Amino acid sequence: MASSAAAVVAEADGEEVTNRQVILKRYVTGCPTVDDMEVVAGAVRLAVQPGSAAVLVKNLYLSCDPFMRTRMTRHSEPGFVPDYVPGKVLDTCNVSKVVLSGHPDFKPGDLLWGVTGWEEYSLIPNPVFCHRINHHEFPLSYYTGVLGVPGLTAYAGLFEVGKARKGEYVFVSAAAGAVGQIVGQLAKLTGCYVVGSAGSDHKVNLLKTKFGVDDAFNYKKELDLNAALKRCFPHGIDVYFENVGGAMLDAVLRNMRPRGRIAVCGQVSQYNLERPDGVDLFQLVGKHIRMEGFLVSEYAGEYYRRFEEEMARYLKEGKVVYVEEVAEGIEAAPAALVGLFAGRNVGKQVVAVARE
Repeated sequence: MASSAAAVVAEADGEEVTNRQVILKRYVTGCPTVDDMEVVAGAVRLAVQPGSAAVLVKNLYLSCDPFMRTRMTRHSEPGFVPDYVPGKVLDTCNVSKVVLSGHPDFKPGDLLWGVTGWEEYSLIPNPVFCHRINHHEFPLSYYTGVLGVPGLTAYAGLFEVGKARKGEYVFVSAAAGAVGQIVGQLAKLTGCYVVGSAGSDHKVNLLKTKFGVDDAFNYKKELDLNAALKRCFPHGIDVYFENVGGAMLDAVLRNMRPRGRIAVCGQVSQYNLERPDGVDLFQLVGKHIRMEGFLVSEYAGEYYRRFEEEMARYLKEGKVVYVEEVAEGIEAAPAALVGLFAGRNVGKQVVAVARE
């Protein structure tokens, strides 16, 4: 994980500059608000400790991710990523430019994506979770999305966990989001029949006209999700890419085909609830359904490089299209994150902090 650049201990002199940061003010109950975060002004000296492997970066694009909400609550037991700490900088996978480096693999001017703070400058003590950006022909912000964690999540979840094959019936919830839009397109490229759900008519239209799914529906307008799925999948669902949870998951389970697979990426409908909705998991038994969660970090290294080259080719050939919304300035970051839970964004939500 990256640490705040304000914590740099330098043995060499360097220019001191302002370092605006987004911190968590308090642990969150229910839906987060902009008041749960604060943009504060710190200072950082542009220097790294001689002899260290640290890298000091200037953050260019910040990623807004639904899972950040889970880290805003204090948990009695540690999860797969640590809870945020009130008074400390938020972090996630962002795009940055190397300013100073003590690491042999990175030099000033290199463009990276990886875990850094929601701040203008971040010190990365050991950049093992950073990747050099290879495809400069695309917008750098793509490395917070289609060429970064969301894209890799879609690819690994659909093929490694969901085992999607040509001719199968695939359902994607939150299908117009950062991950869902890519899942649907990859499934279509594989030769699957694909249906997506989204929370507005505009997003449903995008799914059909831009992302090319076979069918889509606005879940907010459906009085009976079970009936909606039966309408879209009269023969049942082989693969479900799970992004929502709750009532949607419960309805999907009733419509899965025998030996279907569910790749559990997230459950955004549950993140703001103190008591999660119940789900009839007994459906897994009679139909021999495999339901598996996964972490995208399991697919780093060479697997990521193979994915990156394949996805870059799809983008160049126009076989995959990508939608993102960019908020300008670090002051816009809290509102951009909160907007995810109101469904205000279409596609990937990004915050532009600097343009190199």
